Amino acid sequence: MKARAVTAQARIEALLTVRRGESLLVTLVIPLGILVFFSSVDAVTTTYKDPVDFLVPGVLALAVMSSAMVSLGIATGYERRYGVLKRIGSTPLTRAGLLSAKTLNVLALEVVQTVLIVATGIALGWNATGGLIAAVGLLLVGTIAFAGIGMLLAGTLRAEANLAVANGLFLLLLFLGGMAYPLYKLPDALETFAKALPAAALSETLRAVLTPGVGFPTGELVVLLVWAIAAPLAAARFFRWEE
Repeated sequence: MKARAVTAQARIEALLTVRRGESLLVTLVIPLGILVFFSSVDAVTTTYKDPVDFLVPGVLALAVMSSAMVSLGIATGYERRYGVLKRIGSTPLTRAGLLSAKTLNVLALEVVQTVLIVATGIALGWNATGGLIAAVGLLLVGTIAFAGIGMLLAGTLRAEANLAVANGLFLLLLFLGGMAYPLYKLPDALETFAKALPAAALSETLRAVLTPGVGFPTGELVVLLVWAIAAPLAAARFFRWEE
C-alpha cells in the first residue's frame, strides 16, 4: 500500500514538473549554457588538458543541485504555502513517502539532464572513457543528499524565506562547489570549508571517476555519504505539512 502511494505520488510529481516551464529552464537550459559557454571561452584555467574535461563532471553536479535542491525545494515550499501538502498529509502517504516520491521524480528528470549534458560534452570534445557506472552511483547519492536539503528547507521555512535561502545557497555552493572553478584556487581555509559541503564532494568525486588516472578523493566520498544520510533524515523528522 505504501509503495503504491509513493508510485502514484511520483507520477503526479512528474506531470507537475512538465507543466512548470520555468523549472525546466533552470534544470535543463542553465547547466547546458554553463557547459557550452565556459568550454568555448578561455575562462577556466585548470590542470586538465581541455576545459571540457573539468567542466562536464562539475556541470553534472550542478544539474543535480539545481534539480534536487532548488527546483524541488522551491516548488514544494509553495505547495506547502497553498495548502496542497496539508491535503496530502490527510492521505496514507507519510513524510518519508512524500520525500521518496519527490526524489523519484527528480531522478527521472536527471536522467534527461545527464543524457543531454553527456551528449553536449562529447560534441564539445569530451572523452567519455571514465567510470560511467560509478558516476551514476555518485549522482544517485548526490540526488538523495540535495533532495534532503531541499525538502528540509521547504518543510521548515515560509515560502518566501525558502525561495531566498534556496537561491542563495545555490549561488554559494556554485562558487564553493568546484563546478566551474577549481577548489585549489580558493584560500586554504575556504577550500577546507568547501570540501565539507555536498556540492564540492559530488563534483570532486565525479571528476575523479570520470577522468582516468585521477586519484579518488575518499574523504569527499565520506562527506557526500554523510550528507546523503543526514539531510533526508532531518527532512523526514522536521518537515511540517503546513506553515
